Amino acid sequence: MLTVGLTGGIGAGKSEALRLLAEHGAVVIDADRIAREVVEPGTPGLAAVVTEFGEEVLTSSGALDRPRLGRIVFAAPERRRALNAIVHPLVRARAAQLRAAAAAPGAIVVEDVPLLAENQLQGRYDAIVVVDASEATRLDRLVRLRGMTEEDARARMAAQATREERLMIADFVLDNDGPREDLARQVTALWGRLRDLAGRGARG
Repeated sequence: MLTVGLTGGIGAGKSEALRLLAEHGAVVIDADRIAREVVEPGTPGLAAVVTEFGEEVLTSSGALDRPRLGRIVFAAPERRRALNAIVHPLVRARAAQLRAAAAAPGAIVVEDVPLLAENQLQGRYDAIVVVDASEATRLDRLVRLRGMTEEDARARMAAQATREERLMIADFVLDNDGPREDLARQVTALWGRLRDLAGRGARG
């Protein structure tokens, strides 16, 4: 089994890269999706978040109010650390379960790890893929496609590792400043390289 850590700044297009890799046959572990699952209503994760941040981070239906919580944690590093201390262990445990379930010979497991560079987790994977896009491109996507204010978008970008810090740990880089067709071509080429690595059982 080849384990691949995929990362990139917010708005870089990690989700699209993951979707394309899944189409090629990768076993995808989506940390963002897991992070949502572990704080769904009725979970110990959500209870811990409410204990830490108060019931004002809940919607009227009892679900997590993500935009409200996001504004709180991205405005204050200590609050973000408190949230990460709750969510990250739960995400890691679930990701480990999914990796174990996928542990077939020759499997290529691609795990989306948004804070891979920040937490220096590159040693846990056989290869690191960075989805890269310029700050201007990412800002435009966050404001235009996700509906964030420019202030919120810039705060979230500033809370992450720099572009240079991510590129320093990359074994492979997907340039996602252009159209989806360009990304698709790059992912196809990347898949060939990953299959070669899986066949050799070695890090590239």
